[in-house]
Amino acid sequence: MKTVGYYNGEIKPVEELSVPALDRAVYFGDGVYDVVICRNRKPFTLDMHIDRFYNSCQALKINFSMSKSELAALLKQLIAMADDADTMVYWQASRGTAGRKHEFPAETVEPNLLIMITPWKMGDMKKALRLITVEDTRFLHCDIKTLNLIPNVMAAQRAAEANCQEVVFHRGERVTECAHSSLFLFMDGKVVMPPLDEYILPGITRKVVAQLCATNGIICEERIFTLQEMMQADEILVASTTKHFAPVEEIDGIKVGGKDAALLERMQALFMEELNRQTV
Repeated sequence: MKTVGYYNGEIKPVEELSVPALDRAVYFGDGVYDVVICRNRKPFTLDMHIDRFYNSCQALKINFSMSKSELAALLKQLIAMADDADTMVYWQASRGTAGRKHEFPAETVEPNLLIMITPWKMGDMKKALRLITVEDTRFLHCDIKTLNLIPNVMAAQRAAEANCQEVVFHRGERVTECAHSSLFLFMDGKVVMPPLDEYILPGITRKVVAQLCATNGIICEERIFTLQEMMQADEILVASTTKHFAPVEEIDGIKVGGKDAALLERMQALFMEELNRQTV
């Protein structure tokens, strides 16, 4: 199959899947999700993504009964069914199918599992991005990977209309993250990341970068930084499952970064080594 879809045991092309109107994901966005990319049918950092998915389920009190090993096996089974060896794998669990009311449905209602596998090609990490800044109006649970993404969607559209590829969210002067990526800086030979709290999703690529720093003698500092510090940084990087590790050349029409090509090349090389180790 060119695309592989799964919904509660039913397998067919994604375009042919249907979801009940009373799935709580439809009318409340009451669910959580995660995404991995595959090269050569090998998912990158799958265990980390599955751990985060279960943490999100726990945070929202979604009683997802499938074990981590069972979910991993199912994802790999579906990955093997795809025509393409390089794919994006998206999965979500909603709180189940029940009549619309805000409180949780009866305990007998099981979560719904949706999986979609579609063709994917890796982008060019060396291609610099243009960003805009947007006040962060999201709610105070950004550390949970929920289906509720309206502020992210609206901000991403603003970026697209400005012919930019991403958004820098900020709360006052404090920089938090991007609409669908992590963000960090190079400053004086160090990697600087925002600290994890309720404003920051624990990004998997972010975690990989921190591990690469630790094992290669590169100082990685987690601290709050401001818009002004960001604009003056030696380099600004956007990291995500799909963007990987891309530099930023412009924010709000102002040229930024471009001052530490050596560290940028080293970190991108280390990241590619890890990606290849897991997926080649």
